[in-house]
This record gives sequence, structure tokens and C-alpha cells, in this order.
Amino acid sequence: MKTTIIGRHMTVGEDQKALVAKKLAKFDKFFGSDAEAYVTFAYKRKLEIIEISITYNGILFRSEEESTTFQNALDEAVESLERQIRKNKTRLEKRLRPTAFEYDEDDLHDEDEDEGTFEIRTKTFPFKPMSAEEAIMQMELLGHQFFVFANSDDNEATCVVYRRKDGAYGLLMPE
Repeated sequence: MKTTIIGRHMTVGEDQKALVAKKLAKFDKFFGSDAEAYVTFAYKRKLEIIEISITYNGILFRSEEESTTFQNALDEAVESLERQIRKNKTRLEKRLRPTAFEYDEDDLHDEDEDEGTFEIRTKTFPFKPMSAEEAIMQMELLGHQFFVFANSDDNEATCVVYRRKDGAYGLLMPE
């Protein structure tokens, strides 16, 4: 796996790079050599944050964890990625390399695995053209984290507004 390590407003030491390589080596059994991992180190309000994104065959796995130390945040992020893989094991076997899940069950912690289908709750709502500002207002009124709408400013393309972790808003538009 090709690993890229980035430090935001900081320099990542060689010992931290070695620890990241060691921790991410456990994912080699799931992904081929052309998988790419991006690890970002950052500080925020006296907390140390690690974000790990792994891309392989068009599938993106992402985890962002914050803790008092980078090592704790790294451990939590790796566990989170491992849970994502275990939870979606059956679905992923079809997309990852064929032998990705040939391992001893003792290698991973015991946890309930969701190998069935997704439980989908269907909800309908009026879909009318509106501006991004109107969509944000509607999202706030509903108390949701995101809102799908037809953008009246962009030839009624289907767009999504969402609330970011930092409190700002984002707009997803199709190309």
C-alpha cells in the first residue's frame, strides 16, 4: 500500500511515520499493492487529530479521530477502519481482491457482523426548485444535517447542502 503522510501546520517525525506504516500494514491482507493511504496529522484546540483515507478499486474508507496523543488517535482510527471493513465484509468481498478475507477469525476482534442487506427507510418530500440559501434554511427548520434540493440557480440540478463539523455549510453539485 502506498502511504502519503501529511502534517498540517506541523512536521511529522520519523518515529510517527514508522508507527503509521506498522499500523497500516495490517490492512495489506485486504487491499492490493495499488491501494493508496493518506494520513493527515493536525492539532486542534489542544487535541491531536489523525485522519486516514484509504482508496482501493474506487472504494473509499475514511476515519478521523482526535485524542490527547497522536498514538491514541491512530489506534482509534485504525480500529474504526477495521470496523468498517468487518461490517461490510460480504459486500466488499465482491469488490476487493478475491482472497481479501481469507484469514483466521482470531485475527479480528469478535463483533456482530452485518452481512445482510441494508435496512432502508424511505421518506418522500416535495421536491421544488430553490436557492442554496433557501435549502439551508429548510434544513435548519427540519433539524437535519443535510438537505437535497433542485438548485434554481443552476438549471435545477439536484444538489445537496450539508452542515460541516466546523459549523460552516457545504454544497454538493453534480459536474
